[in-house]
Amino acid sequence: MLRRPRRNRKSAVIRGMIEETRLSTKDFMYPLFLLEGKNKKVEVDSMPGIYRFSQDNMRAEIEQCLELGVKSFDIFPVVAEKYKDKEATYSYDPDFFYLKALRELKEEFPEACIMTDVAMDPYSVDGHDGLVDEDGKILNDESLEILGSMALAQAETGIDIIGPSDMMDGRVEFIREVLDESGYEDTSIMSYSAKYASAFYGPFRDALDSAPKFGDKKTYQMDPANLREAMIEAELDEEEGADFLMVKPALAYLDVIKLLRDNFDVPIAAYNVSGEYAMVKAAAQKGWIDGERAMMESLLSIKRAGAKVILTYFAKEAAQILKG
Repeated sequence: MLRRPRRNRKSAVIRGMIEETRLSTKDFMYPLFLLEGKNKKVEVDSMPGIYRFSQDNMRAEIEQCLELGVKSFDIFPVVAEKYKDKEATYSYDPDFFYLKALRELKEEFPEACIMTDVAMDPYSVDGHDGLVDEDGKILNDESLEILGSMALAQAETGIDIIGPSDMMDGRVEFIREVLDESGYEDTSIMSYSAKYASAFYGPFRDALDSAPKFGDKKTYQMDPANLREAMIEAELDEEEGADFLMVKPALAYLDVIKLLRDNFDVPIAAYNVSGEYAMVKAAAQKGWIDGERAMMESLLSIKRAGAKVILTYFAKEAAQILKG
């Protein structure tokens, strides 16, 4: 045999020298859950090792991550029921704890990249990403005004990236215009372009208590059966001014990540979602898999598929391994 591919696998040094895909802490964005109040750190039952933090404890978590080389964070609010209404009015109230905390965290950690989420579900009594009419229909165009107000309120805190996760048609262009007209043309938009109506979101909804109060999200999130439809969504978002295109979830949609990477020049992000995290953790706790190896292999596969940015609850744990 003249060709023996195994020769390039015979030692760790050679394998490392020729590996095609390499993970770095620069790849990661760490989702964090913010609680109102002080001195709170509450573990999410369905996500072992992941906590909801009050601002003071989130500060400590961010400091630890920065030391490990994780410098990007996606901060979600845990909104108490008393603040929820049909129009998500607290989402753009400058005195709301979430917006006040964002401003203070960004001032304290100017070197960090902070992303925020634009969707109505955390603030809505209906638990849906858009405005709901009396017949239970999700109203697209009427929701844009609320989403625009929410995005502007978040940009005013000084954060770096707006993340529209609502999947309303036209929201990227609407938000881009609102931001530009208000002097926030440098605030980036990472659009949830191919966000699927997935079974893998359950633990996240537990963390935020934001599950729909009725029905499902299939009229605005994508059908898991569809691949080419992701191109339509991504093309629209790029034309409307998105700076990043995101695929969510990640592991069950590696083909979608690759499709967008092969067809668009803007960076592709992928969200390694709560259910994907929980499956690895649960199986590892049972001793059925090596959790550390499964974690790193999963993250590597997402990057290999073409993701430039990986939103993952494994970020801190993976960074400890990469640094160590």
